[in-house]
Amino acid sequence: MKRITLLTALLLCLLPLQARKEKKFTHETFPLPKVERQVIGIETENTALVLLVQENGELNTLHYGAPLGAAAQFLSKDTSSEDYNGARGLTYPATGGRFTGDPALHVKYADGSHNTELYYTGHTVTAGEGFTRTAIGLKDYVTGLEVTLVYDAYAKEDVIVAHTSLVNGGKKPVELLNYASSSLYLDADEYLLTHFHGSWAYDMQTESEVLGHDLKVIESRRGTQATQGNNPSFLLSLNTREFSETSGEVVAGALAWSGNFRLCFEKDDAHRLNVTAGISPFASAWPLEAGERFETPEMLYTYSAEGAGKASRNLHRWARKYGVYGGGAVNPTLLNSWEGAYFNFTTETLLRMMDDAAAMGLEMFVLDDGWFGNEFPRNGDNAGLGDWEVNTAKLPEGIDYLAQYAHSKDLKFGIWIEPEMVNPASVLAREHPEWVVQSPGREIYQGRNQWVLDLSNPAVQDFVFGIFDRTMQLAPNIDYIKWDCNRVIQSFGSPYLGVRQDRFYVAYCQGLYNVMRRIREQYPKVLIQCCSSGGGRIDYGSLRYCNEVWTSDNTDALSRAYIQYGTSLIYPACVMASHVSAVPNHQSGNVTPLKFRFDMACAGRLGMELQPRDLPADERALALRCIGSYKEYRDLVFGGDLYRLFSPYDGSYSALMYVSEDKSRAVVFTYCLHYEPRTVGGKTFRLQGLDPSRSYRVVEQNVDKSCWWGSGASFSGAFLMNGGFNPLLPRLYSSAVFVLEAD
Repeated sequence: MKRITLLTALLLCLLPLQARKEKKFTHETFPLPKVERQVIGIETENTALVLLVQENGELNTLHYGAPLGAAAQFLSKDTSSEDYNGARGLTYPATGGRFTGDPALHVKYADGSHNTELYYTGHTVTAGEGFTRTAIGLKDYVTGLEVTLVYDAYAKEDVIVAHTSLVNGGKKPVELLNYASSSLYLDADEYLLTHFHGSWAYDMQTESEVLGHDLKVIESRRGTQATQGNNPSFLLSLNTREFSETSGEVVAGALAWSGNFRLCFEKDDAHRLNVTAGISPFASAWPLEAGERFETPEMLYTYSAEGAGKASRNLHRWARKYGVYGGGAVNPTLLNSWEGAYFNFTTETLLRMMDDAAAMGLEMFVLDDGWFGNEFPRNGDNAGLGDWEVNTAKLPEGIDYLAQYAHSKDLKFGIWIEPEMVNPASVLAREHPEWVVQSPGREIYQGRNQWVLDLSNPAVQDFVFGIFDRTMQLAPNIDYIKWDCNRVIQSFGSPYLGVRQDRFYVAYCQGLYNVMRRIREQYPKVLIQCCSSGGGRIDYGSLRYCNEVWTSDNTDALSRAYIQYGTSLIYPACVMASHVSAVPNHQSGNVTPLKFRFDMACAGRLGMELQPRDLPADERALALRCIGSYKEYRDLVFGGDLYRLFSPYDGSYSALMYVSEDKSRAVVFTYCLHYEPRTVGGKTFRLQGLDPSRSYRVVEQNVDKSCWWGSGASFSGAFLMNGGFNPLLPRLYSSAVFVLEAD
């Protein structure tokens, strides 16, 4: 009897302890603070993002699109039926709680738990330079994890830039498994997704698809050249299955990150779409010690009620002012040595190319690959990368001699580097094998006969900065650096990181940005082109430090019609380097007229990529003429508003125009891309962006006889925009450029 009594007593003593254990992770033990139900409005001149704080502290997205008046009106909206994926449109959904969809945040805690529930703690609104910042605090009260959602609203540009700050407010380390920059809920009946794909010499190809239910993922796992196969950007046309430049609602987005990325589009059974964007979680778990912080890259959004054209113009205006280093400034025309000389040149070869560049009216000469390496001379792509001293056998006079000669011809001088890479045949690879990206015990794979240097290692970052710094010291007045990156990362690994290999992909990109920040502090005025086998690094992360991109290694004018069209959907013309090259084209084999090549290249930053001495006299004269006229209107290309008049994907033609902000000037580019049999009359293009009440004088450039009957005369903007402009483009590779000046 006594034994039963003692056992009963023991059980009675243990019951409160067991009850306490069961209550440990309940809100009974960790009560949520009471919050006021309220709306948070984040607005630009023509867009609004409306968030709702629920009484329990959940933060929901109610609206992104056109302004709907005072945000407080949403307090009366019934949201009780909006329970999707187990949660009501959570603004930053995390793995855990009632949410069962694709999360923006996935955290593993020290006790093995994967559950996070975020609740509102407060928000602030502050004014920045050209934007208003709204910072919203969220917290998981069980683990202490703190999340701040930051939204910078650029009123005039109608762009909202979002990023997320994560702080481990607990006492034990956590592991971030997925940490998106942002999540955005949209509400429409249909979603037409326009995005990009491609490969080397086939960059920024455009593709559209209607989104069905479930999950659509666009992801890059290349490490470097992250945008060669796709791009961290998109356009979503709402309530339609048709893409339109001029009508309908469009949301465009772009991630400012040069490494692995992931864009997810999840349409639920109530037709709402959740868009999450950020760093790819592939092999990128990031540990956070107690008190440590992680900042995600920025995600850009814009909304247009006037089709894709307005969405592009919003992004372009923001980019020229805030997103591109030196954005909007006119960069010089140039002659690049690559396709004209490749690795086979001497000082004399380069001097004569400079003579020709100056004679044709170009403004800069760029010495491309092949100028360095002595023990392992860079006479091909199989040796020398990493050994950045001047090849004295090839260029005994040195780089300063070349730069001084260029300046004596009133040419700026630029030079090529590929500082992230090393050839196995190099002094650097011999002396620092531990600096190479590698997985212990496994083959170090080569691409283009080279290896990747480990930019997660601070010592390598110092070395790469030193390459840039020493190159700038080769001559007192180097004006331009072409920064190349010619392979992806394979069999990734870092001797420096030891057991924390999950950090590698993110740390590599952070290391790259750290180097670029140091460079800009030291060399704020030098022009930098971001090149990565052409378009492998076209993103707003790299453009924060670079003036332009090498749009593609493919210089064929016909191919460029598609490449430049796709690029222009997200990125402004001021960053698109576009060169006139020789025929047959070295990539495609196409033979196109020189005027067609110039007219295509003049729609971006004009350059040439050939041996000028191979041009006959009449073509040299045409080049001089085209370069001269380009200088007269290029301010419109660099700073004007872009209107895409006819897509190369829609038929036999392509056309676009740039219009000054005050609508007083414009330049129009028109092209025939396919043979049109029995063409009768001209092709009608409806111009856009003009003032319908003003009169414009229209003059075709670089011809003695115009393809349009109205060249030289003046017409109202209404006439030109409503069917009066019909240049004759009768055959394949016909092209014409027109400059419009208001009377």
